[in-house]
Amino acid sequence: MLWELIATVFAGLGAAGIALAIRFISRKKAPRWLIPAFAGLGMLGFQVQSEYSWYQHQASRLPEGVVVVRAIEQQAVWRPWSYIYPQTLRFIAADVANAAPNQRNNAVWLVDLYFFERRLAAKRVPQVVHCQQQARTDFTEQLQIPAPGEAVSADWHKLAENDPLLLALCQRQAV
Repeated sequence: MLWELIATVFAGLGAAGIALAIRFISRKKAPRWLIPAFAGLGMLGFQVQSEYSWYQHQASRLPEGVVVVRAIEQQAVWRPWSYIYPQTLRFIAADVANAAPNQRNNAVWLVDLYFFERRLAAKRVPQVVHCQQQARTDFTEQLQIPAPGEAVSADWHKLAENDPLLLALCQRQAV
């Protein structure tokens, strides 16, 4: 975040330098307010570009076998441009390459989900996914893994048939 602040200041200084050049070329006929206006627009432009490119940059840095299963687009009143083109400031990735099948029921997989949010550290949350019954739950010490053919308990959350986590994990493991 410190580097982003430094880059924002330098973007403002660079834009102010362009305004100074315009004033020099116009022999000081261009208004003086152009310098702070260009500085402000330069910093704002850099921040907008940085926020829009954050998701693609982070997703491209994920290791092989970690796939994005959900990207959350956001709109905000203080970012009016986000109503035209929503920003992705959070996303969830699943480590399907290192997912482990349950020894008792091979339709049940333990997978790590990573929650990424702009300007925050990533959080790892272990999840248990039942591929046949299309359900998931949090991994806890008290979790009872159902035997093959047995229904899941009420602690499990049903997933849609086309849920990205289910597709990424279960189709990859079936191969």
